[in-house]
Amino acid sequence: MNQGSVLRLLAIGMLLAVSLAACSPPEEQPSGNARGPAKVPDMPSEPVAIDIIDVAGNLALTKGMIERYADEHSEMVADVTYTEATSPELAGKVKAQQDAGRVDIDLVLTGTDGLSAGVEQDLWLKLLPNYNEKFPDLTSNYTEPAADMQELAQDYGITVTYYPSGPLIEYNPDAIPDPPKTADDLLAWAKENPEKFQYARPANSGPGRTFLMGLPYILGDDDPKDPRDGWDKTWAYLEELGKYIEYYPSGTTDTMEELADGTRDMIATTTGWDINPRVLGTVPKAVEVGTIEGFHWVTDAHYMVVPRGIEDGNLAVVLDLMSYMLEPEQQALAYDDGYFYPGPAVEGVTLDMAPESSQKAIEEYGRSFYDELIESVPTETPLETADLVYAFERWDREIGGSKIKEE
Repeated sequence: MNQGSVLRLLAIGMLLAVSLAACSPPEEQPSGNARGPAKVPDMPSEPVAIDIIDVAGNLALTKGMIERYADEHSEMVADVTYTEATSPELAGKVKAQQDAGRVDIDLVLTGTDGLSAGVEQDLWLKLLPNYNEKFPDLTSNYTEPAADMQELAQDYGITVTYYPSGPLIEYNPDAIPDPPKTADDLLAWAKENPEKFQYARPANSGPGRTFLMGLPYILGDDDPKDPRDGWDKTWAYLEELGKYIEYYPSGTTDTMEELADGTRDMIATTTGWDINPRVLGTVPKAVEVGTIEGFHWVTDAHYMVVPRGIEDGNLAVVLDLMSYMLEPEQQALAYDDGYFYPGPAVEGVTLDMAPESSQKAIEEYGRSFYDELIESVPTETPLETADLVYAFERWDREIGGSKIKEE
């Protein structure tokens, strides 16, 4: 073989090597920034400080779990810092830290709203299947509705608590002895009693969000899962109802306080937002709840989400903490004082496993008919990410954005 032939063969070999390298699987990215395959990083050699942000009120259900973990794993956890914020603030906070190249938030506790906004902006670490070893048999361990909620996480979040939510109406029985039974009744009542009905901005309120997504089922809209083209009745109804609403609070607590002080006679609510404020004394024990004809449960969940870019040592601890929080013994703490009733997402966690204080609170302030409704009324998952973001934006733009009252 002459020298020219050898050179040609070498050149072909080099080209093949380059081509094969281009077709080979990419190397694993650093765990804290992984979008593709990754492995659980090693535990840190020294205890680390964990920073948790809650935009869903979830700490009422899970702080006890987190504190237990920190106490039992002092060799890994030096300190836990908690921050609370509104869901609309979340994406901006996380993105600012990622853009600056320093992510201080290690774990996010959020509802579907914050989860969806972060997925849209590519803020979250993909947890599944990347870290399956920390969450074996995840879906099969959930209750069926919680497993359905897990599908909405698109592998970026882990469901930690669940409840059937609503929509329900909560009212003062002294002011409303005969509450509305249908959507037409509710609209007629609001017209006759202007400024006495209220719900909070859906983008930052579980009851507000549930009311928004539940109306298409109540009204018999074309496609309850399609807020773009299937909600003609819903958008028209909300516009008409809005004529008789003074303003929309930015959070649910304000609606509860205004029901309590008589400013409003009726508000949108959910199982947990009915029980817990009465346990706390924010709302009188005597208020009542009702359903609107044709309602379906629009289920809700809280998720554990990890921002992209956290340190590997922190990620290792956070993943271990998340796995711990799904243990049945820890899940029993989610009954709390009925805030997210029932609360646990994991199968087989019953009220008699909860602390005695939780059992007493739910026995005294719960509703005997809730369990029957949970068994008999159809359940629907919330809108998927893009549709939920669209619904929030359209509500802000066309329904209530100009009448939102900030806290």
